[in-house]
Amino acid sequence: MSDNIIILMISVSTFLGALGLIALLWGLKTGQFDDQSKFIDAARYDNEEDLRDAVMMEEKQKKAKQAREDKKKNYMPAD
Repeated sequence: MSDNIIILMISVSTFLGALGLIALLWGLKTGQFDDQSKFIDAARYDNEEDLRDAVMMEEKQKKAKQAREDKKKNYMPAD
């Protein structure tokens, strides 16, 4: 094979590998792989009442997280 073809193949494969690595790091950073309890919750909350309770707990957690974030944003040190 010609040297030009080998250089082109190495360049393209390096570019595609870097693109895949960037996509993986982006997915980790944005939490795309954080669904650890999906299958466990499906077995644990198999009736409507348990599912409603789980949704309420999740909403409470979101509200608490939002309240903590709001508190951090509105923080002003004492004079």
